[in-house]
Amino acid sequence: MTRASLDPGFGIHDADELYGIRSWSNGYFGISPSGDLTVTDKGSAPVPIRDIVDQLAEEGRQLPLVLRFPGILEDRLDRVNEAFAASIAEAGYTNRYQGVYPIKVNQRRVVVETIASYGAKWRTGLEAGSKAELALCLAHDTHDDALLCCNGFKDDDFIRLALWGRRLGRKVIITLEKAGELERVLRISKEMGVKPLLGVRFKLHARGSGQWEASGGDDAKFGLTASELIHVAERVKQEGMSDALVLLHCHVGSQLTDIRRIRAAIREAAQAYVELAEMGVGVRYLDVGGGLAVDYDGSKTTYYVSANYNLREYADTVVYTIQEACREWEVPEPIIVTESGRALTAHHAVLVVPVVDAIGPMRRPVDLPPLTDDEHALVKEMRELESSITVKTYREVYNEAVSNKETMHSLFDLGYLSLLERAHIEQAYNRILARVAKVVETLDYVPEEFEQLPRMLADKYVVNFSLFQSLPDHWAINALFPITPLQRLDERPNRNATLVDISCDSDGKIERFIDLRDVKTALPVHDLREGEPYYLGIFLTGAYQDVLANAHNLFGRVNEAHVRLNPQGAEIELYVEGQKARRVIQNMGYQTPELHAAVAEQAEEVRAAGAMSAEEVSEFLELYDRELVGYTYLEAL
Repeated sequence: MTRASLDPGFGIHDADELYGIRSWSNGYFGISPSGDLTVTDKGSAPVPIRDIVDQLAEEGRQLPLVLRFPGILEDRLDRVNEAFAASIAEAGYTNRYQGVYPIKVNQRRVVVETIASYGAKWRTGLEAGSKAELALCLAHDTHDDALLCCNGFKDDDFIRLALWGRRLGRKVIITLEKAGELERVLRISKEMGVKPLLGVRFKLHARGSGQWEASGGDDAKFGLTASELIHVAERVKQEGMSDALVLLHCHVGSQLTDIRRIRAAIREAAQAYVELAEMGVGVRYLDVGGGLAVDYDGSKTTYYVSANYNLREYADTVVYTIQEACREWEVPEPIIVTESGRALTAHHAVLVVPVVDAIGPMRRPVDLPPLTDDEHALVKEMRELESSITVKTYREVYNEAVSNKETMHSLFDLGYLSLLERAHIEQAYNRILARVAKVVETLDYVPEEFEQLPRMLADKYVVNFSLFQSLPDHWAINALFPITPLQRLDERPNRNATLVDISCDSDGKIERFIDLRDVKTALPVHDLREGEPYYLGIFLTGAYQDVLANAHNLFGRVNEAHVRLNPQGAEIELYVEGQKARRVIQNMGYQTPELHAAVAEQAEEVRAAGAMSAEEVSEFLELYDRELVGYTYLEAL
């Protein structure tokens, strides 16, 4: 008998709809008949993620950990390039597309190496926004036609390093972010005797949509105005270097949710391109920047974590809009460049976290001693309210219970209620809320004051991870990520929970979850079973989360496994240990030998005073040193 047969009213199709897996997963994740969450890429059989986690656990690997799937990165490259190829063929566009990956999105080695090596067949290039990123990009072997775009503000050494890249035969393009950078580039290129390839970022009036709308438009941080763009074009012509200005870059924004805004911005960018071409410079690339959105909640809307278009619609919009402007002005169509980072990397990483405990108002209430006959009247009133809840009275009972709870706090503060009486009232209040919630579930319309009931009644599942290290965007900008149990998806979830991490910061919690119609205030989960691990997968974490992570509470980078999927199953290609406590502590300016010496001196003083034995000192120092080289997360609970 399967578990599913124990609840014929709930199955894996219900779980798929409940967690929106088919809507946000792009086909990479699904559910097996036995209720396990599976992963697949362009040619592999679906593999239960739980099986991969169990294999790592058998090898002694600790959770939390990140699973990276290079095959998904490769498939994302194929999908983006194939979408543009199809659009170009359909439109009869007379030039090509080639992408550039901005490594600021995720500089992890497996990510950049996979994109550089596998992307060579698509002429995929790299983008650097700092000297350190440029140094990293220069070390990667890419296609001869691949671009290496240098964006961001630059000093002399940044420019010199870029020009040395030209000497290496690389197509390094120095993008001018402000007009004043041109003279510096001209000066250094003459000193080195290297002819540069130049790009120029044009500041669009059009703005994108969504969370990063302010990154575009007239007040954008980067870009040249129309008059500055003309000045740059005329200046390079004066220097006899008109053919050096090869690229126009226009950044619309990040995570662009509305295709209409994209079309308007690209139309403006295309118009600037044809005007620049008419001025007689050698521009031949039009870089429309990043912004290709990831649909984190699967709603296909303009909500800030979604998008009202798909990949092919995006490619069509870019290709046809540029083509229309070029044909109107009889200008040769440019090589189309995009800097899509999020759309390439988000899907390839899954954060696996174990639930280690559950707390909350409805978790197995403590058995309280009975009250004496002279119990306070407020206690009796709460009992009466509890027994009078019906479809007709639930609203009145709820409001009365809330009022009584406030009164309870005032009376306790003044000493008119005992601690035991307060405890009885709190338990009655929680039972009332639970019964009211059951009534509300049957209603066609939920009154506004009851919308927060699920959150108020939800368990708190304690999860072994740090929000600040692993999901910084959720904490910083309210980003939402799909979260799903990795097992028991053929069973109906019987609890609702919010998630709290193991940091000692009150912000270390998740109380907002994706939903196709709204934002949920609690996640449907299963009850925990004694002796059985319960894992959650947090998905679409491959963009920005690794590089924005911080060491709050000195929780370090988590373990990660690189997993290659194939028709036979899954193979662990590489395991990378997370940061040990020693490394995180050293990042704060400490040296572990000095720390050991300091605590050893204290222990010796206590031993000399007779409060510790030599054996106890040795035991203490052994534990101290072991923790300095240990995983920063909870182990072997």
